[in-house]
Amino acid sequence: MSDPKLLLCDEPTGDLDRATADEILKTLQLLNKEFNKTIIMVTHDPAAAKYAKRTIHLDKGEFVEEELVA
Repeated sequence: MSDPKLLLCDEPTGDLDRATADEILKTLQLLNKEFNKTIIMVTHDPAAAKYAKRTIHLDKGEFVEEELVA
């Protein structure tokens, strides 16, 4: 698959320093905005979550909060 419509990212910045993590997140954001890629990212990093248009928080497998960014 050379041009997927959906990217699944499990802790894509987990072991990176902040500067490198921000570069990766900006690249994912560009892929979403400019190339219409849907990105599902799982993260424990609040700084990474701020890059998302929509966040869903889970607690013990239950949806507890959803936030949409305009």
